[in-house]
Amino acid sequence: MALLPTDSFLSTSPDTSKSVVIDGDTLDIGRLVSVARRYRPCFLDKSARKAVSQCAANLEQLAYQNTPIYGVNTGFGLLASKKIDQEQLFNLSRNLVLSHSVGVGEPLQEDIVRAGLLVRANTLAKGFSGVRPVLIDTLLSLLNKRVTPIIPSRGSLGSSGDLAPLAHLALHISAHPDSQGNEFSGKVWFNGKLLSGSEALGAAGIAPVLLGPKEGLALINGATFSSAMLALSIADAYIIFDAAEKSAVLSFEALQGISSALDDRIHRARQHPGQIHVARNLKQHLSGSTLVDSSDRVQDAYSLRCIPQVIGPVYEILSFVHQMTLREINAATDNPLIFQMEAVSGGNFHGQPVGLGADYLKTAFCEVGSIAERRIFRLLSYEEQTGLPAMLIPDRSKSGLQSGLMLLQYTAASLVLENQTLATPDSIRSLPTSGGQEDHNSNAMNAARNLMAILNNLTSVIAIEMITACAALDIRRIQDTSQKPGKYAQRLYEMVRSKVPVFESDAPWSDHIADVANLIQSGSFREIRSP
Repeated sequence: MALLPTDSFLSTSPDTSKSVVIDGDTLDIGRLVSVARRYRPCFLDKSARKAVSQCAANLEQLAYQNTPIYGVNTGFGLLASKKIDQEQLFNLSRNLVLSHSVGVGEPLQEDIVRAGLLVRANTLAKGFSGVRPVLIDTLLSLLNKRVTPIIPSRGSLGSSGDLAPLAHLALHISAHPDSQGNEFSGKVWFNGKLLSGSEALGAAGIAPVLLGPKEGLALINGATFSSAMLALSIADAYIIFDAAEKSAVLSFEALQGISSALDDRIHRARQHPGQIHVARNLKQHLSGSTLVDSSDRVQDAYSLRCIPQVIGPVYEILSFVHQMTLREINAATDNPLIFQMEAVSGGNFHGQPVGLGADYLKTAFCEVGSIAERRIFRLLSYEEQTGLPAMLIPDRSKSGLQSGLMLLQYTAASLVLENQTLATPDSIRSLPTSGGQEDHNSNAMNAARNLMAILNNLTSVIAIEMITACAALDIRRIQDTSQKPGKYAQRLYEMVRSKVPVFESDAPWSDHIADVANLIQSGSFREIRSP
């Protein structure tokens, strides 16, 4: 059971050695990350281009018939009963983009915007949306030429998809049927400069697209940025999960944990694969330690004894949401969809799968931080049980004069408390819109955003646990030079010590926490394997 499906999640350096070809069916999270964060070029598959062209031709015939087709020759939402004259269909698409560009708040980060561009292009590449290939090519050109639209982060309800954020995206690449409205092109980062959309496209050699029937709707209909954020979070979550296992190893060593709790027979008796996986990893990583099992305790506190039972299920939930997200980033999510010569209305734009998936991970990774904080507290506070000085002050005569690592636990507790608030499900919250026509919304983008915040906070909690456990290991060496951690834990210790000096006297800790957090996020700890 591989913990991390592909190492392409890890690197952040540019990679132009191999192109990503999208076809609407085979995009995975590794490729998405390589485009969003490593700037790999991407192109539309030849077979997909043919299917897209055929679907666009079919829609063109349908659009100019008298039969009303939602969003093609009718209004939107509560105004769906309003029939639009044929000569106004191009204005309909552009007006939709203009009217829905209502996002507020700070801009989305570059990697989120790039991931969203790729997911939207891949969605349209399935050949059910009725758009022309030029629209997909334009989205991919933004990626390949590193043109980054400014997309406000607030304003999406997650259905009918991420309407406002996607409308801002469409604003940058679409032209108005006449000169009126052409001044509205948004803001874009290009070559280190903030430009208008029209200026940036001109500088990059990208022509804006005059949106045809349904093309405006096809661009903005779907939980695209929500699913892009979830996909990036999954990539990060594998790396953070791996680091959480490793920080638990350091604490297990420093607290002289009892290894019987990792006995494979215990975990096989319960049958949960994630629990079995984590227990086996920990037991293997602790091999060769003389600290483990060196106390006279009968059993450990839950925060040590139940590590496999608490974080093992997180591995399983992560694997489940990973698979669900793969389906979503390869899904046709606009409405209506075009099947041969039939336009079929439905609700694939609804972001409930994304919102629920993000909420599952929010709860799961909140618990990873919760149990890690309890180990931090134990390392600092249970002198009579652990034999470690309070607050890990090596010279007990200076206790009180020095505060030691006391406040590191405060910060960890603060972050865990914040995560417990953020972990409250977003997908259970809904308010009706569009006069009640859109009477149930998924809140998917809020769920995905809060997941990202939880993972960021958790990274700092894990960094604090690593720093605290390493300080405890230093004291163990002073107390008894014959007791040593296993080779695996020693390598983890050395990586932490490459950024954080041995504690000798009170000093600011913020930069050290950030340095270890950066090591975690870079995937550096994944390079450490069991001997």
